[in-house]
Amino acid sequence: MANYFTDNRDLQFILNNLDLEKAVALKENDYKYAEQYDTAPTDLSDALDNYKRVLENIGEICGENIEERSRTVDREGPHFEDGVVTYHPLTVKNLEDLRKADVMGIMLPHKYGGINFPVTVYAMITEMVSRADASLQNLIGLQDIADTICEFGNEEQKDKYLPLFAAGIVDGSMDLTEPDSGSDLQSVRLRAYQDEEGNWFLNGNKRFITNGCAKVHLVLARSEEGSSDGRGLSMFICEACPELVVRRIEDKLGIHGVATCELQYNDVPAQLCGLRRRGLTKYVMSLMNGARMAISAQAIGIAEAAYREARKYAEERKQFKLEIDKLPAVYDMLSKMKIKLHAARTLLYIASRSVDLRNGYTHLVEHGNPTAEDRKQMKYYVRLAALLTPMCKALATEVSNEVAYDSIQIHGGTGFMRDFNVERYYRDARITNIYEGTTQLQVVAAIGGVMQRVGETLYDELKAVEVTGPLARLKEKVAELHEQQKIAVKFVADKKDPAYHDLMAGKLVAMETNILVGYTLINDAMKDTDRAVIAEQYVNNAVSEFEKNFKIVTSDDYTIIDNHRAVIDY
Repeated sequence: MANYFTDNRDLQFILNNLDLEKAVALKENDYKYAEQYDTAPTDLSDALDNYKRVLENIGEICGENIEERSRTVDREGPHFEDGVVTYHPLTVKNLEDLRKADVMGIMLPHKYGGINFPVTVYAMITEMVSRADASLQNLIGLQDIADTICEFGNEEQKDKYLPLFAAGIVDGSMDLTEPDSGSDLQSVRLRAYQDEEGNWFLNGNKRFITNGCAKVHLVLARSEEGSSDGRGLSMFICEACPELVVRRIEDKLGIHGVATCELQYNDVPAQLCGLRRRGLTKYVMSLMNGARMAISAQAIGIAEAAYREARKYAEERKQFKLEIDKLPAVYDMLSKMKIKLHAARTLLYIASRSVDLRNGYTHLVEHGNPTAEDRKQMKYYVRLAALLTPMCKALATEVSNEVAYDSIQIHGGTGFMRDFNVERYYRDARITNIYEGTTQLQVVAAIGGVMQRVGETLYDELKAVEVTGPLARLKEKVAELHEQQKIAVKFVADKKDPAYHDLMAGKLVAMETNILVGYTLINDAMKDTDRAVIAEQYVNNAVSEFEKNFKIVTSDDYTIIDNHRAVIDY
């Protein structure tokens, strides 16, 4: 039987070796929830055992059920007629399978019927589901809507909506984008207004809304008359109703199993979620952090599927009387695909752990009895997560596209045909480095933390782990890159040239990624010697990439910006 957890050594390694002790203790209120709820673990061992059992169950559902249905779902997709979206019967079966597995409220508190899992384990589930059917992830991934209501909604809203989400009775959508405002959410124009009795209503349009046919919508709208920037935006909850019209669903390149909708709000009744004027500056930023993790995991799931298809095909396909995986040109590609996949997954779970610790310490500070050290840790993990989540999405989604591309190349002409899954992986991967913030916007989000050296405490911890043998020399190489990065950052900062700073930001973020992933892969190889060859190959490749970027960043070439513009204008 196919099982997407038990057949993945990397996921099992991460669950067994990632340090989740503090994150889980914070999530479970030092395991006091066990006194109130049967679903709550009594200690770390109990929690990890529960995570493993759920992951094995979801892994089986993905391998046995969801994957087999994925090609039909991709071909036929949802149906739209007379303003009504109807999901494919196999998509409905997939959702029912996951609902029966009790993972529809995976991160919601026990109090509301959820199972209170950390982001890290949610990312593992997301990765497996995406490996089976990437479009299905967009439906279960919208649990972020429930998490946002849980964090910022009032008690009445929590009591009303969260049990419904946890039970899989309602689904959600995040209604942000408009026809004239894509990534520039500050320019959102959908109007929120109050009647004489203080009731809120929404009027305007949204576009590219994933699962816009949902029962519950979280909507970014302009609540302050006369405003034109992000400070005039608030977050609202509304429900499907006759006034909320699905005008059409998009005919997309990929992710065919989920409906992407254009919506028209004709004075739709709504409730304010949280405080006025915080919609973009606080609530959407929180939503985006969760979305970065979900899309990173989705991208890695697609990459895993594409790599496995390529490897299987290369083992079976013969050319020149030889299986093509024996040809140097092919096994070189497969090796590079595997290393990229490992690197992206490594960064995903470093980032997810930082998000879990940020969430845990933030909840403790806001709702518990925090110490001065707790407050210090909260501030640190808020900054670290703000650095790592965009770095993670940038790497994971670009890797997904590269691996899917190479998988088709290994298949040759057959990979271009719809009879093979790799063409679907290629189409599905393409959106990952666009939605929830393009790669270019992830660089913008990460570069501040790179320049401020937010990751130095984490690097010191990773450097302090003792390694021996050939790995010690590898670690010295990464440490040398680390010192060079400080030079490069200072060089760009001292230039005091915003255009040069922005142009070099992508290279600096990539260099930062080389260092973090390099340190981590080396330390992981001390726990599993089979991983040493991956660490070695990654670091050797990273040194070459880093040195090339370092040379460009510190070139002191003031003509570089003008040269770029001249090329474009030619």
